[in-house]
Amino acid sequence: MSTPILSAVAWPYANGPRHIGHVSGFGIPADIYSRYQRMAGNDVLMVSGTDEHGTPILVLAEEEGVTPRQLADRYNRVIVEDLQGLGVSYDLFTRTETRNHYAVTQEMFRTVHRNGYLFSETSKSAISPSTGRTLPDRYIEGTCPICGYDGARGDQCDNCGNQLDAIDLKNPRSRINGETPAFIDSEQLMLDLPALSTALGDWLHGRDGWRPNVLKFSLNLLDDIRPRAMTRDIDWGIPVPLDGWRDRSDKKLYVWFDAVIGYLSASVEWARRYGTDADQWKHWWANPEAQHRYFMGKDNITFHSQIWPAELLAYNGEGMSGGEPGAFGHLDLPTEVVSSEFLTMSGSKFSTSRGTVIYVRDFLREFGPDALRYFVAAAGPETQDADFTWEEFVRRTNFELANEWGNLVNRSISLAHRNFGAVPEAGTLTDAESALLATAAQAFDTVGDLLARNRVRQASTEAMRVVSAANKYLSDTEPWKIKDDPARLGTVLNTALQVVDDAKTLLTPFLPHSSQQVFAALGGEGVWAAEPVIEEVEDFGEFPTPLEGVGVPEVATYPVITGDWKAQQAVWARRDIVAGTPLAKPSPLFTKLDPSLGETGPEWAPIVTD
Repeated sequence: MSTPILSAVAWPYANGPRHIGHVSGFGIPADIYSRYQRMAGNDVLMVSGTDEHGTPILVLAEEEGVTPRQLADRYNRVIVEDLQGLGVSYDLFTRTETRNHYAVTQEMFRTVHRNGYLFSETSKSAISPSTGRTLPDRYIEGTCPICGYDGARGDQCDNCGNQLDAIDLKNPRSRINGETPAFIDSEQLMLDLPALSTALGDWLHGRDGWRPNVLKFSLNLLDDIRPRAMTRDIDWGIPVPLDGWRDRSDKKLYVWFDAVIGYLSASVEWARRYGTDADQWKHWWANPEAQHRYFMGKDNITFHSQIWPAELLAYNGEGMSGGEPGAFGHLDLPTEVVSSEFLTMSGSKFSTSRGTVIYVRDFLREFGPDALRYFVAAAGPETQDADFTWEEFVRRTNFELANEWGNLVNRSISLAHRNFGAVPEAGTLTDAESALLATAAQAFDTVGDLLARNRVRQASTEAMRVVSAANKYLSDTEPWKIKDDPARLGTVLNTALQVVDDAKTLLTPFLPHSSQQVFAALGGEGVWAAEPVIEEVEDFGEFPTPLEGVGVPEVATYPVITGDWKAQQAVWARRDIVAGTPLAKPSPLFTKLDPSLGETGPEWAPIVTD
């Protein structure tokens, strides 16, 4: 039976191109999971978009002499191109600066307020002394007052896991320009998290199968739960849709209130653009059978295991203040928050400002998508920080992708092409053939179970174990030495080709581009693993009743990522190869890299030594 699965992927911030540290935390793990679930026959909706509001975009736009919308337009397109090139299989990748997102976000805010979970409070707000502009909590760094860690942010300390207020930091400084912030009185609308703490706690304590580090961090948040501001003193963002606030140009919704609502607004937009009807999003959001998986880096856990569930509970009227759902009806909470740790480079967190950065588009231009996807799957930061080195990238590409997988494909198909011109018939199987075929068949359950639980590193290892077993089989049987027994040669090569096809399927979630090549090399026709496409769309001019868009942008066109995933042939099961299928001489699947790359890095991201 098909299960509805919402694959909710963190929204990259539209202030520049993505680097490989970004996509290792959200894009690649989410895509591997989503591709597997589609192949397994489940009903996947994979959504995300660019997060385009908040102070950093406003500051950068001023520095570049453009409007915030112009800056967001530029980097929205850059990020769309990066993620499409990487092969991330979104059903819809959109943006927050749309009329649809404004309307959905404002409906959520009005209902949360009507249910009694937002209240006005005057508190200390951090501002830039040089500009007078509000500084987001996340863009203030200093020393944690609890553990003494010097890289704590104004909302939480990643070292000890405690929630913080920016005013509590020792030696606070702006990440935007390095200056010491000033703190002034400011009236804001606060989300009453204490009134939702019991419901949040009940929900968190009912989570099974979460990564232990994520669940522990999330439960620790309950120990120091406090109201959080959901508005900001800023003139770039979504207007506050309440009387007395909506016409104030100096107040906007907090970017992290509106960004997480993007998962819902993107689902609504997808239904209106590509669904069978405008309410099809409810198949994932108002369905007790549906599963919701949220993918992000560890610095975003707070917003996905506390703020977003709290917003949903408040919208549903399930906190201490009661209340009723709004126009969208009762909305489902996350099934799991799938957070990755950080991908570092020589021990340093990827940082554009510090020069420790490898941009996705540069990487794709030189090495293509699958080599990066494989590195993240096999050596990425799934449950602990992982270090990217060019030496390790070269080693895995050359020895695992080129020597192991690429060589297996090349010599199996080349031998069959040279000796038979087609897939040969299989004769009597020996124990060696039976054992190899059984190993490959059993891997579908093993790898599938791991992927369903987001154990990507183990899953990639088990898939490559089949490749290694097939290579050992060929080395043991030495088909290139079988000269006078065509029936035996045909049996060996038929077995090898069947396992190549099996391994191609097992590796499809990780390596969709090269798996398509293997499918074609084995005589397949059409699309095995579909790829995302970029479409230019026009924003909606009207909203369905009873949504009300306050201060919405002008109707404009923008690029989205989408794809025809139902048209692909990829399924999570063995497909028996057909004897007699013509085979051509294969092309190399992966090109080996010069070992010196591991010592120097490429010109555009050289290794810097002291």
